[in-house]
Amino acid sequence: MKGPIATGNTAEIYLNDAGHAVKVYKEGFPGDEALKEAEKQRYIHSLGIPVPEVLELTTFNGRQALVMEYIEGETLGDLAMKNRTLMEDYLSVSVEIQMMIHEKEAPGLEPMRDKLMRQLQDVSSLSSEEKMGLLKQVDQVSGTKLCHGDFHLFNLVETEDGIRILDWVDASSGDIRADVIRTYLLYVGFDQEIAEQYLALYCGKSGLQREEILQWGPMIAGARLSENVPGEDADRLLGIVRQGVKGRIAK
Repeated sequence: MKGPIATGNTAEIYLNDAGHAVKVYKEGFPGDEALKEAEKQRYIHSLGIPVPEVLELTTFNGRQALVMEYIEGETLGDLAMKNRTLMEDYLSVSVEIQMMIHEKEAPGLEPMRDKLMRQLQDVSSLSSEEKMGLLKQVDQVSGTKLCHGDFHLFNLVETEDGIRILDWVDASSGDIRADVIRTYLLYVGFDQEIAEQYLALYCGKSGLQREEILQWGPMIAGARLSENVPGEDADRLLGIVRQGVKGRIAK
């Protein structure tokens, strides 16, 4: 295989001679990471969600790898960047796709509550008081709806057969409001205006209130800190956490 066609925080993506995408995990991940992602993606495919088909598990240069169907096309993010006047149209399409996802029951996935608990326990930049306050909130998380966990325009690919949804490694079974605030926070780190457009569209189409989504901000921002994403503004996330903690104390 030639050099990677894409590089992320957890893996590199290559195109093999058969025209399939090969996700090669970086060193340091548990040995069953590829297997867990394959099982998760197959389960989501079984729910009728348009995701890349998982073909096989393999290794590449001693690293675990996952071979998948290669999805050819441009992401809605790339298309929107080419013509910003169409941004709202692409966001509107993405919201309809996300709402379709959120209609699915997914009891076979890891509960969001467990995932958030684990992430918050790993964050060293939070004080014990802050962490305890967030963990109490997380303890109230319920629901079994399908939540993508990393939903945004750059994970939606427009193909000849419709839009395909990529990158389900953070998917869980939980409360859709937490999934929406996660997307909102991802957009805030990219462009505040896009974030506000997205949230207004989701609330307008779903009937959810802005306030009931934003209240999840501190919890999801705290969990995001555990990911140590390069380029992420950790101070911004800490600010969201502390503002939320301060608000609860004031009440």
